[in-house]
Amino acid sequence: MPIWLPPIVPYSDFNGDWVAFLEEIYSQFRQDFLDDFNRRSLTFDGGTLSVRRHPLVRGKEASFWHLISTGDIEEDRIPDFDRCERIKWARAIIDNHDDPAIKKFKSERSSNINICLWLESENYMVVLGQRNGYTILLTAYVVTAHRAKALQKDYEAYLKKRG
Repeated sequence: MPIWLPPIVPYSDFNGDWVAFLEEIYSQFRQDFLDDFNRRSLTFDGGTLSVRRHPLVRGKEASFWHLISTGDIEEDRIPDFDRCERIKWARAIIDNHDDPAIKKFKSERSSNINICLWLESENYMVVLGQRNGYTILLTAYVVTAHRAKALQKDYEAYLKKRG
């Protein structure tokens, strides 16, 4: 585990109190992405980094829900406790994306270019979207063994394409 990677926020510390846990991890998200955004611009590779604020679901930003839950329909996403507990990892990985421990590669999905930041040693991925003039935080998740094989192929294809 890299020394710059913060500890997880264990759900077990909240004695099954989902509401208290949700508020704690949302507070971490606000600190890492929203409060900081208000003090100074977030950046990635020298450009602006933003978060998806809309749609608001239960009063919380879209990027937050994509960091802590899974599902295709915004309003019906299901919390993923592994994602929740690693809420502080997304910002740390973005800030340390040049660390050799992170496999950084681009992936094209339809007309979008995504930047993948894969901390393979911890089975964790952060996905950013490269847009016209800025980069946006899309999601982050724990990488399963099956998904790791596909990611490794994507990473190798990216390296081969770059020469």
